[in-house]
Amino acid sequence: MTSFDIGRRELLALTGATVLGAAMLPRAVLAAASPAAASRLLPGTDVCRLTPEVTAGPFYFDPKLVREDITEDRRGVPVRLLLQVVDRACAPIRGARVDVWHCDASGLYSNYAGQGDDPAHPASTEGETFLRGTQVAGRDGIVSFRTIYPGWYPGRTTHIHFKVFTDAKTRLTGQVFFPDALSSDIYANVAPYSERPAMRDTFNGNDWIARRAGDPSFAFVKEAGRAYEVALIIGIDPAA
Repeated sequence: MTSFDIGRRELLALTGATVLGAAMLPRAVLAAASPAAASRLLPGTDVCRLTPEVTAGPFYFDPKLVREDITEDRRGVPVRLLLQVVDRACAPIRGARVDVWHCDASGLYSNYAGQGDDPAHPASTEGETFLRGTQVAGRDGIVSFRTIYPGWYPGRTTHIHFKVFTDAKTRLTGQVFFPDALSSDIYANVAPYSERPAMRDTFNGNDWIARRAGDPSFAFVKEAGRAYEVALIIGIDPAA
């Protein structure tokens, strides 16, 4: 586990049982559904909205890597990623498959060529599988991954991609977003993020995908020892 030294601070707590424009359900409905609001993921959460669909981007492939720890050899700030899949009534969906993938501290995705900060000497990670994995939700609808804090690449803000499958069908493609202040602090002060020569050019406010997804796709983030715990409730419509 990589050590780091970041002072304690107030972080954004923008969370939701996250389709776009859906209204918040009444508290009575949440209480009756015994659902995510009462789960161990985000106790007390009373927001129940379906998660906005956004692009998977060019970097998805399906390696069927069923594993919790997706770090492999990548250096970076440790993260425990917790995602809970619920239906439109906020009830956890047992057996949902969740794929996640994201770039490393240098902005590179596994299994792709033509990446990196130097266009004259592009990097290739073809054949590699770092920072990708799949988990299947238990009775509580929760999947857990051990990974690192994602880096950035030109034109995009900090994010983690995910796909949710039920009954072997893709039900939702989305992204998890992070507080800009935290990302900027890590990128400026923690190696290997701080070793990059390029400067970050895109933030939450000018990333069109993050703006389209809105607040329900921003994770709750907290310090947990030498790691960060990142949590998001993903609301899907199994009948869609």
